[in-house]
Amino acid sequence: MEIRRFGIGHRRPDGPPGTTGVSGSVVESGPHATIAELAFARGASVHPHANRNATWFLVIEGGGFVRVGDQQARVGAGEAVMWPAGEVHAAWTELSEMRAIVVEIGAADPTVVAALLPVGSRETPGGVPDAGATTEGSLVVERAQAYDPSEGEPV
Repeated sequence: MEIRRFGIGHRRPDGPPGTTGVSGSVVESGPHATIAELAFARGASVHPHANRNATWFLVIEGGGFVRVGDQQARVGAGEAVMWPAGEVHAAWTELSEMRAIVVEIGAADPTVVAALLPVGSRETPGGVPDAGATTEGSLVVERAQAYDPSEGEPV
């Protein structure tokens, strides 16, 4: 049995490149997937960017906002968003905090993985990511009702 620790006390405080106010840790990184935990402070963001792999963004605590292409939605604990391969996407909080598990299908960019590893670590938990693995995906965000900005962020 192997137990991997993540969360409070195990996050890298400066987060991956292209983030503000986000800390995180890699749980696993291998040739088929990378799994990481991200913790968003109030006013934090993963800046808009595209990725060569499909990625699931699973909100496990709190809530905030996500954008994929031209679509924007509020998300809260218990909701998952697919970020399709090659599509510009982002996530952020305004007044609340948010924790998410990110599952990137296919190998991650090694520089992003390295940025989430504990300081001083030289290897990913599951080994070196396979630079050739890719997948395809599509955005599926279903909300029971339209977003009303006066409601604030989900908590």
